[in-house]
Amino acid sequence: MLRRLFAVAAFAAVVTSGSVAMADKGDVAGSHDYAGIGRFAGSVITGYDAKDFDAALIQAAAFKDGKARDQRRLEGRVTRIAYKASAGPSILEVSRNYEQQLLKAGFKTLLTCDTDVCGGIPFTENVGALPVPQMWLDGFDYHYFSARKQDGGRDTYASVVVSKNNDEIYAQLTVVQLNAMDNKMVDAAAMSKGLGDKGHIALYGIYFDTDKTTLKPESRPTLDEIAKLLKSQPKLNVYIVGHTDSQGGYDYNMNLSRGRAQAVAADLVAHYGIDKNRLKTAGVGFLAPLGSNQTEDGRALNRRTELVEP
Repeated sequence: MLRRLFAVAAFAAVVTSGSVAMADKGDVAGSHDYAGIGRFAGSVITGYDAKDFDAALIQAAAFKDGKARDQRRLEGRVTRIAYKASAGPSILEVSRNYEQQLLKAGFKTLLTCDTDVCGGIPFTENVGALPVPQMWLDGFDYHYFSARKQDGGRDTYASVVVSKNNDEIYAQLTVVQLNAMDNKMVDAAAMSKGLGDKGHIALYGIYFDTDKTTLKPESRPTLDEIAKLLKSQPKLNVYIVGHTDSQGGYDYNMNLSRGRAQAVAADLVAHYGIDKNRLKTAGVGFLAPLGSNQTEDGRALNRRTELVEP
């Protein structure tokens, strides 16, 4: 039976980011807690990766003879957050706190297990841990928990794996919101119509990794359409404006949004031969939101690139 400490401390030790929690000054840039789940008290974020659409593995059963028995490859909005806890707590204490918080948030347990019961090292190779030093996962000493939540027709899965490096406890929270992909393709004709009707159009098919200004290859179809628009209208000049959510602070987001807009312009010049004098860039950070920055859906709506006609 669990010590009474866990029942009492479960809700005190994990701080919910959606209410009064503030990101620790030691958190990696651009990171934040997952709303409604939060972090173990005294932890800092060491790794953060959030994608509007990606795939993640969730284990719903322990391994047998080194093989998965119920491994679910899930697609949707994927958030991975790695934490390092302050010295003192055990792997089990940190694990139970996260478990209790997820249960409180409406999740139902799929699997909870320790090292040998989970399946040892082969199991850890299939949980999608962030790389060292963001997340340390010792295949000889860890605890894993996975759960599922159904709400309003949407399935959300979550997993927490807790391990340690020397005496430091590391925990990784992974959350997958299924069916979260929207049709983000906007063709040249739609861009032209948006500019003509409203003077601007929001584009969601341009992708960057968290805290990065380097364009991802998945951006190419949308960049192709921007170039098609500009080549079909030789007299059209545009502003390329970067937008972010509010996580990470004012200066951080202003610089990030500006750098991303510049990356788009640079690619249009280098890859398609667009005259650089036709392109102006700006970054407005989170100053022109389309949704609430207090929700995951709102933040996803706010992370965008816009074309604006002068």
